Amino acid sequence: QANVTSYGATAVAIITLETFAGVWINAFVVCVLCIAWVRKKTLNSSEKILLLLGCSRFCYLCISWVYSFLSMIYPNYLYVHPVLQLIIFFQTLFDHSNLWFSACLCVFYCIKIANFRNSFFIYLKIKIDRMVPWLVFGSGILALAIAIIAYDIADKPHCNNRNSTGQGNFWKANIKMDKHFFPSFFLAGFGYAASFMAVISSAVFLLFSLWRHKHKMQTNSMNSLSMDAHIKAMKSVLSFLVMYSINFVCLVLNMVYVTKKESRMTFLIVLFQYTFPDVHSLILIFSNPKLEKTLLKILPLERSVKCKVC
Repeated sequence: QANVTSYGATAVAIITLETFAGVWINAFVVCVLCIAWVRKKTLNSSEKILLLLGCSRFCYLCISWVYSFLSMIYPNYLYVHPVLQLIIFFQTLFDHSNLWFSACLCVFYCIKIANFRNSFFIYLKIKIDRMVPWLVFGSGILALAIAIIAYDIADKPHCNNRNSTGQGNFWKANIKMDKHFFPSFFLAGFGYAASFMAVISSAVFLLFSLWRHKHKMQTNSMNSLSMDAHIKAMKSVLSFLVMYSINFVCLVLNMVYVTKKESRMTFLIVLFQYTFPDVHSLILIFSNPKLEKTLLKILPLERSVKCKVC
């Protein structure tokens, strides 16, 4: 039986809109890259990572929406074993896949674009295309291992009295905070912190390299087109760095407020966590010429502009 409150209905409506936008954006990325793969029979390394990232975000948004919908509208279904355990397993799997694939993409861009004279860095630049499949495979295995452990952890705690959960829990099932629940915090924190450090390090190195290269071009009076390209790349990396930093803070706060029912802070945290895959995917689309060109073709905006020009 459904148990709908005004708070739950509003939250579900907002989350549904964000989920729809994120699913559409990531489905677009996956479709464009799959069509290119079929036509050319191959994809470059960055496109392979983008394809996997789009798939993981698509699945993550879908399973997270199901989780939020059940926890706010049909909370009792989460107590039917193993519904909650399976949702936590798949959500953890796609969440950590999303984090690690985005970290792999940032590391790839750093090694491929940045210019340093260090011999080890030059070696990585030469071998990076061969290393990408192993990086992606290792990220997937790590995400799967964390998901299996999360399933095992979720299977151990005892639920609170069912009669006290009429209004449901917003983000997690109303699980008793016993000794079995704390390892999940440590596990999630480890995955978030490791991927966050990889992204931050890569972004800082890339920004430093782009800034140094831009300074050299200014000194040598290079053409404005090259300058504009480097400034655009720096803005893209910087925006990604800011987005990822805020997302990391939200992931940490989500662990702190995990047991709060119908909390405004929890609601805001969840809203941003749904927004991050949407906005970051848009940044990736507009930083990729192929994806940007295809998106502009299907948007009515470009057509209307062309009509006005004509």
